[in-house]
Amino acid sequence: MRQAFDTIQIATSGAQLYEVTHEVSRWVAGQDLTDGLLTLFCRHTSASLLIQENAAPEVQDDILSFFDRLAPEDRSLYAHDDEGPDDMPAHLKTALTQVSLGIPLVQGRLALGTWQGIYLFEHRRHPQRRSIVMHLIGE
Repeated sequence: MRQAFDTIQIATSGAQLYEVTHEVSRWVAGQDLTDGLLTLFCRHTSASLLIQENAAPEVQDDILSFFDRLAPEDRSLYAHDDEGPDDMPAHLKTALTQVSLGIPLVQGRLALGTWQGIYLFEHRRHPQRRSIVMHLIGE
């Protein structure tokens, strides 16, 4: 059994979904493992990770709209707003999604479905620098 670690950095330009599938897949391919498990971990409390549809851009737009309705920017709703009106809604969106993903590695490839992509889900309006830790274990 072998394992490998690395971190990728993503510069975001505002609230949206940033696909990282290709960058993650390239790193996994370079580890020369056949079968195992990839764990991705987002090191932030106002961004999260998703596996989601990567063919129709409307899916991403609908996800963003839905989460904006679910956790609106309205200072009257929250006590915490240390970093502005999008601060607490960003934390709620992260709490409703996830900061960790597990993806099987089968015959040297991530076992993603045909239309699945890996995304960093940025919840803040302003540019951020985000880190995703990658851990691959397998044979």
